[in-house]
Amino acid sequence: MPSIDPTFTMGPALLFAPADRPERYAKAAERADAVILDLEDAVAPDAKARAREDLIANPLDPATTIVRLNALGTEAAALDLAALARTGYRTVMVAKSQDPAAVAALAGFHVVALCETAAGIVAAEALAQLPNVVALMWGAEDLVASLGGTSSRFADGRYRAIAMHARSRMLLAAGAHGKTAIDSIYADIADLGGLAAEAEDAAASGFGAKACIHPHQVPVIRAAYRPTDADVAAATELLAAAEAAGTGVFAFKGHMVDGPILLHAQRTLRRAAAS
Repeated sequence: MPSIDPTFTMGPALLFAPADRPERYAKAAERADAVILDLEDAVAPDAKARAREDLIANPLDPATTIVRLNALGTEAAALDLAALARTGYRTVMVAKSQDPAAVAALAGFHVVALCETAAGIVAAEALAQLPNVVALMWGAEDLVASLGGTSSRFADGRYRAIAMHARSRMLLAAGAHGKTAIDSIYADIADLGGLAAEAEDAAASGFGAKACIHPHQVPVIRAAYRPTDADVAAATELLAAAEAAGTGVFAFKGHMVDGPILLHAQRTLRRAAAS
């Protein structure tokens, strides 16, 4: 099994910030684990030129900053890359990633491939195999729009089946090739309970991070990724029991324990140490 690529260490809460709002850059950097400076959907077409100049004139720490580019092959993306060459940023998120050859051509960058169209989800496994791709993320609304649909979620906030399928497919592609998977945003800013449930599922399922669109969402995501004291105590007790047993499979509190269960416990302790 491939290990998760160590070159992507940002997370778990990645906060989007419009690139044409430089007054928000530092605040976003202070509040989140990493900032995604967005040159694509968050910026109106007539504001993109100014956004690129703002990107250049207001530098953040490149180690905790991602720049979201417009879709490759467009004039906007070419201008984005020209602006990026005048900065220290080397981690980019490629909107509407679906062409592995075009993404591979960004050899000088660490790439987060944003799979948010039907073609992008289908190409997720090929994208995950590229050496310069360090992470994959998925997007629900662009995906549904690419299919001719109108909404990715039901009225109660649950994803529709096609969105869950795309989410799972991207996670599997990332995991199969040792790349970090990033879960999509939760657009209902006021529904922190719904966000908490979705972030907890993301953490338990293997997503390395979750993107968000408002600073108030950051602590909710961090809490979802932070094991509780009870989780840490249970994992510690289980690993101690495994060491004492000295066998590959053993019974613990009425349950069978083998290698995968021990991996879960080890990851719980690693996540606790990181947080």
